Amino acid sequence: MDIYLDTADLEQLRAGASYGVIDGVTTNPSLVAKTGMPFAEIVPKILEIVDGPISFEVLSTDCDGIVAEGRKLAAVHENVVVKVPIIREGIKAIKQLASEGIKVNATLCFQPLQALLVAKAGAAYVSPFIGRLDDISTDGMELIEQIVQMYANYDMATQVIVASVRHPLHIQQAALIGADICTVPYSVFDKMFNHPLTDLGLERFLADAEKIPK
Repeated sequence: MDIYLDTADLEQLRAGASYGVIDGVTTNPSLVAKTGMPFAEIVPKILEIVDGPISFEVLSTDCDGIVAEGRKLAAVHENVVVKVPIIREGIKAIKQLASEGIKVNATLCFQPLQALLVAKAGAAYVSPFIGRLDDISTDGMELIEQIVQMYANYDMATQVIVASVRHPLHIQQAALIGADICTVPYSVFDKMFNHPLTDLGLERFLADAEKIPK
């Protein structure tokens, strides 16, 4: 399973990339706004840090506007993936962009039939938002299971990006289900390294090493 960082924060991206295990990046207008940088400046900086698929979201909500924005974004760099919301006009735009060879990440997916539509339209990725489903007392990981199974049934090429991840257990569950990608905030990624027994074991090994005759 690939691991993406869900952030536009350059320091977080540099820190994550330093481990050599980050495969891509997802952003959205909210994450870009937090940086306080103009969009035109943040895009090339992110592309310099992570060599992998990087999703940037369109702001238009009509088909023509989405397609125009998508073409402009895709022209920036070969790694750019265009994020398009799963709305009626978005499905039309996904079909058009995909026909032009532009990779699309269909975002704000909350039910299996939306995932089916975007796969048929040719989206390269679909992003189910599991945390937001959990927030309303719905099992977000069940949605991932359903989409993964549905795509497997028909050998659909669209990759599943598990999004809106709240904690490390979501990452583990996504990997066990067989999701293609999990995109995570840096704070959650950082917790993947942690276990108290690892810290305790290292502490004891180092203490015992001091007892070895020099």
